[in-house]
Amino acid sequence: MTRPPRRILWVDDEIDLLRPHCLFLQQRGYHVDAISNGDDALALLAEHPYDLVLLDEQMPGRRGLEVLEELRREDPLARVVMITKSEEDRTMTEAIGRRVDDYLVKPTSPRQVLSVVTRILEGSSIRQQQVAQDFAARFPRLEGLRQEARTPEDFASLYSELVDWHLRLHGAGEAGLLDSAEALLGELRGDFGEWIAHSYPQWMRGTETPPILSTDLVECFVLPLLGDEPVVLVVLDCMRLDQWRVLLPLLAEHFEVQEDLHYSVLPSATPFSRNAIFSGAFPDELARRYPEWWSRQNEEGSLNSFEDELLEEQLRRLTGRDVAVHYDKVFSDRDGDQVRARVNSAMQKGVGVVALVFAFMDLLIHSRSESPVFMEVARDEISLRELSRNWFERSVLFQLLKDAARRDLSVVVATDHGSILCDRPTTVFARRDASSNLRYKFGQDLRAEDPRTVMSTSDPADLRFPPGRLGLSYVIAREDYFMVYPTKLREYQNRYRGSFLHGGISPEEMIVPVATLRPRSR
Repeated sequence: MTRPPRRILWVDDEIDLLRPHCLFLQQRGYHVDAISNGDDALALLAEHPYDLVLLDEQMPGRRGLEVLEELRREDPLARVVMITKSEEDRTMTEAIGRRVDDYLVKPTSPRQVLSVVTRILEGSSIRQQQVAQDFAARFPRLEGLRQEARTPEDFASLYSELVDWHLRLHGAGEAGLLDSAEALLGELRGDFGEWIAHSYPQWMRGTETPPILSTDLVECFVLPLLGDEPVVLVVLDCMRLDQWRVLLPLLAEHFEVQEDLHYSVLPSATPFSRNAIFSGAFPDELARRYPEWWSRQNEEGSLNSFEDELLEEQLRRLTGRDVAVHYDKVFSDRDGDQVRARVNSAMQKGVGVVALVFAFMDLLIHSRSESPVFMEVARDEISLRELSRNWFERSVLFQLLKDAARRDLSVVVATDHGSILCDRPTTVFARRDASSNLRYKFGQDLRAEDPRTVMSTSDPADLRFPPGRLGLSYVIAREDYFMVYPTKLREYQNRYRGSFLHGGISPEEMIVPVATLRPRSR
C-alpha cells in the first residue's frame, strides 16, 4: 500500500518567486500548497491537516510569529520551519522560544529547503532504516566476537557494544532486531559465566592478570585527580551500564566525560563490591582488619557502615598522608537541601575528597520485587532505564554535579555493581545456616541441583574470602538464574521470577561503568 504524499503548506508574501522551490519539493514526492499571507494560511490550516508549515516571518498583515502563535494555540504539535530575511539574534531567539522545528535565513536554495524538510518529515524513518541496516551488517561479526572472546577486554568491549545496540534499536522501534540483540546477549551470558568461573579464581590467586576491579577504582581514577581542589567521588549503588548510558546526554552539557569499564568483585553485591571500592581491599584483608565486621556477614544492612573510614585509610595508604574526606550517603531526595548544603560547605572548606553514595537505583529494584505497582512500572530493562533517567534529571545528585561543574571540580562517577532481570530458577540444597541472598549463598553442604547454573567452590581463596568453617561452600548464580529451595519451590518461583537481582555472575552485574567528568570550559 502506497503512502499518501506528505502535505506541506508554504506561506510567503513572495511565493511567486519560490515556485522553483515548490516544484523541486513536488518532484521529490511532497504535496505543496502555496499561500501568500497569514490569514489565508490559518483558514487553510483549519480545513486541512498539514505535515509541515514553511512560514515566512516578514509578511504584510500578520507577521510570521503572529501566525505561529495562533497556530500553536490550535495545534501545539504542528511542525513549523521559520524562514526570514532577518539575521537578527532577537528574531531567531523569539522563533526558537516559540518552538519552531528549524530556522532558515533567506536566500535559501531548493536543496537547502529539501534537506530541512527531509530531516523533519523523514528523519525518523531514515534513521530507523539505517540502524536496521547497520545492525544486520554488524550481526555476523558480533557473533564472531562472542565466539572469540577470551579476555576481560573482549567481554567488556562486546557487552558495551551490545548495550549500545540495545539502546539504538529500541530508539528506532526495531522490535524484531532488538530480539536478535537480546538473544545474542543471552548467549554471551552463558559464555561469560563459564569464563568467570574459570578465570576469577586465577585473578584472586595472581596467576592471571585481572581487569580493573572494584578494589582498583580509587587508585586508578581518584588518586590521579588529587590536588589543591576537592575531587568528588559519586558511587551510584546498583547501576547497570545501560542505565548509565541514558544519563550521559544530561551530563554532556556540563562535563567532558571519559567513560571506562571495570569489573565488580564477587559476589556482585553491595557488602562486598562497595566495600572493595572504599577500602581497596578484598574480603580476606577486611576480615583481618575488622574481624568483628566479618562476623556479621549475614547482616547485610550493617556491612557498609564505615565506608568513610575505609576510604580515609585507603587514601592514607596510597598517598602517605592524611586526606580529608567528606562522606554522605543519600537514600532520599527529601533531604536534598540539607545534603546539598553539607556538600557545598565541604567543597568550600577544601577537603580532599567529597564521597557521595546514592542508593536510589538499588532501592528501586528492591521495591520493585516487593510491590506489584513497581513491578508494573519497571517491568523490563527499558522501563528501568527510563525511570533512572527521570529520577536523575530531577535529583539532588544532578544539582550537586552541576554545582561541581560551576566550581570547576573534577568528578568520578562509578557504581559498585549492576543487576540482572532473573527469569530462571535453579534449585539448591542447603542447611538452615545458609545465607538468604537469591544470587549467592554461603553455607555448609551447599550444592546446586544443576551445577551448570552456578559457580561453586569450597575454597575461600577462590573469592579472596577469609577461611571459613569446615565444610563451608560458596555458590554464585550464573546468567539469569535465581536460587530456590526445594521445600519452597513454587513460592520462590512465583515471587521472584522477573525480578531484578544482583550478587551473581553476568555482564549486567559485573561489567559496570566508572567515568571521569571534567567541567567544560566556560
